[in-house]
Amino acid sequence: MARCQRDCIERPLRICFEMMGHFIGSHPWWFLITPLIVSTSLGSGFYFLKDRMSNIIEEQFTPVDGPAKTERKYMEETFPRNDSVFSSVRLSTDGDYATLIATNDTNILTVECLHDVLNLDSKIRNMSVQLDNQTFKYVDVCAEVFGSCFSNDIVDITGNNGTSIDTVNLTYPWYNTDFRSIPLYLSLGSVKLNPESSVVEGAEAIQLRYYLVEDNKPKTDLWLENFIYLVSNESSASIQVSYSTSMSMQWEFEKSSTSVIYLFSITYAISIVFSLVTCWRLDNVRTKVWVALCGVLSTGLAVLSGFGVLLLLGQPFVMTAASCPFMILGIGLDDMFIMISCWQKTRVLDSVPDRLAETYREAAISITVTSLTDALALFLGYSSPFGSVQSFCLYAGISVCFCYLYSITFLGACMALNGQREAENKHWLTCAKIPEDLPSIKSKAFSVCCIGGRYNRITEKEETEALSYFFERFYGPFLTHKLTKTCVFVVYMCYVAVSVYGIFTLDEGLDIKNLALDDSYIIGYYNHQRQHFSEYSCNVMVAVKQPFSYGDEDEQRRLQSCISNFESLDFVNSTLAWFISYKNHANASNLNISSQEAFQAHLPHFLELYPMFKEDISLTEADNIQASRFFIQTLNKTTMKAMMVALRKTAEECPVELLVYHPAFIYFDQYTIIADNTIQTVLVAVTVMLVVSLILIPNPLCSIWVAFAVCSVMVGVTGFMSLWGISLDSISMINLVMCIGFSVDFSAHISYAFVSSAKTDVNDKAMDALAHLGYPILQGALSTVLGVVVLSMSGSYIFRTFFRIVFLVIVFGILHGLVFIPVFLTVFGVCGK
Repeated sequence: MARCQRDCIERPLRICFEMMGHFIGSHPWWFLITPLIVSTSLGSGFYFLKDRMSNIIEEQFTPVDGPAKTERKYMEETFPRNDSVFSSVRLSTDGDYATLIATNDTNILTVECLHDVLNLDSKIRNMSVQLDNQTFKYVDVCAEVFGSCFSNDIVDITGNNGTSIDTVNLTYPWYNTDFRSIPLYLSLGSVKLNPESSVVEGAEAIQLRYYLVEDNKPKTDLWLENFIYLVSNESSASIQVSYSTSMSMQWEFEKSSTSVIYLFSITYAISIVFSLVTCWRLDNVRTKVWVALCGVLSTGLAVLSGFGVLLLLGQPFVMTAASCPFMILGIGLDDMFIMISCWQKTRVLDSVPDRLAETYREAAISITVTSLTDALALFLGYSSPFGSVQSFCLYAGISVCFCYLYSITFLGACMALNGQREAENKHWLTCAKIPEDLPSIKSKAFSVCCIGGRYNRITEKEETEALSYFFERFYGPFLTHKLTKTCVFVVYMCYVAVSVYGIFTLDEGLDIKNLALDDSYIIGYYNHQRQHFSEYSCNVMVAVKQPFSYGDEDEQRRLQSCISNFESLDFVNSTLAWFISYKNHANASNLNISSQEAFQAHLPHFLELYPMFKEDISLTEADNIQASRFFIQTLNKTTMKAMMVALRKTAEECPVELLVYHPAFIYFDQYTIIADNTIQTVLVAVTVMLVVSLILIPNPLCSIWVAFAVCSVMVGVTGFMSLWGISLDSISMINLVMCIGFSVDFSAHISYAFVSSAKTDVNDKAMDALAHLGYPILQGALSTVLGVVVLSMSGSYIFRTFFRIVFLVIVFGILHGLVFIPVFLTVFGVCGK
């Protein structure tokens, strides 16, 4: 047994905490008032909350150093925009725009439906907007193409007259005119074609877009706001309209934080009620009502201090950090229940400083292990490449540190003051001294309200609660029975099997529409987009980054080989390239461009005829081509991750130096790193947690079991995430990092109580640990669930995901802490052998 112990660090810490408890118990008012002053001072940082808000979606929910951001920079520097020649496919960003989708369940290409669509289009273009006593319309802010506003192809084809649709022979996906080919798949959705040709017989959706110049953001934002107001108030009997703008997702995302403000008050009310109920004693002296209230207050002070100090230091505040108070509430109440449990194990007749010293000696190490691992897991999560994860982990990590600090100072002082009241046998509410036993002249009703202070005269300790008695007398013996242990192993194997299955079906990446509230108008737009316009995907830019001899036939074959490799991908539909169009033009005009000199000589005339292609060529001062680009249209035949990875890989394998880019790649980059980054963060955090456990828990094998429990809980949470419809994204990654700390709490408390037990038999050790900490662990778990259950009613995916994952962590954590780990410890006999 002596060889098994490794308490060279744990034992001195216990002594230090014992001395601290004695000192706090002797001077409680110092440690009560000081945290109040500190938290009030630091809470002044909330004055800067509005200035520190940083909810720009691209900054917070895309990788900070994602490859697409480097690719975008190259495109913007090499192919600068020409505002007079607008082209949506050549945008390096999403641009400023408004869009709508008009749908009809049967056929929108009827005269009646088209009349309503064109009428709405006319209202939008003629909409008057007021800014600084000046009125402007779409024509004043529109993106221009050769002096005219960007127009919608389907409107141009109909000539702004719905009755003409019967005379137009539409072909899909391309509609060819005498002047150009029009990509009709951008305008028409859910198209029905003639079985024998590409002629359109009907369609269910029409999409219209209105692109704006980006030189005056206040002006364009105001126009977009008026667009939303106008379209939302339009109604039609023949069409249904969904709509969105380039700013809609940002504006809707910023509403999410306000949607949960009222939930904070509900959460804290529930936590206060639960704490009061579970800490209430029928004994009017021994009841822990005031300690329960102070425990909730302590968590509030921790959030106030943690958030305040970071806001004072100028740290950005992202909306994801708004879920921190719910987490801190669970951690703080868990610590409180452990401390109350240890206080009740002390001798009633001892002095208050001695009782608090004994409480700290028994509880402080356990609380330190869980708080330290919680904080370290969160600080390690700060290394994430996502700004939203970084903000959450920093705010949560600092708040956990304050929560721990206030638990051993403020809460300890409250327990000491409450202990002084108990020592003087005073009533919990009136503070009047009351008799311990019922006087003979008093009624039984008097005993309910006006007596208290009883304790076990044999053990000189407070009376055991009913649930603690249940864990000691019934649950412990039942769990350590051989048949029960066998059943536990079978249940655990089923748990692992289902979890592993879930992991292999887990989706990756954040669906951007999940950042909006459930009742947002843009949800309908995204649903219609997916329903009617999902066949075609991105029109991807491919840049030739090196000077290239386009007139050389051998060089042309090299580049054509690369294009063929792109087109051989099953999700690539077509290629649009200026040099292919140039070659077709030369063949049609009988021009010889087979040499580099001839190629260069005829190129200016071609670009005059097709000026849009000028945007795809970067020339040196000597008019030599130093870089150019072409476009490949993709189809929705694979996942976004697979598409982007395949395109980048194909570009790398090409003998010509190529670069592929699309604005959506900024968001798709998360798919390539989220899984690896999450696994790396979790593994590092578990390793750090194991080191902390090895240092503070005086038994190496028990520390390993704690690490095992954490990994097991993480596997279960990740697997059941998939079964509950949660993807692995930056939102769930936040919660998985947080889970590491939460899952430590249950197993660490039980493992520490197991190795600290004076019993020799492993079954007796398990029963002693369950009797000592079973009830407070159950209290802590229930308080955490109750603290986040209101988030299940939230209309935000972010906060619902937080609830679901915390719920899974608590359920699996308590399953490990109160079922699996006690059984595993007894079966493998880590101590006492």
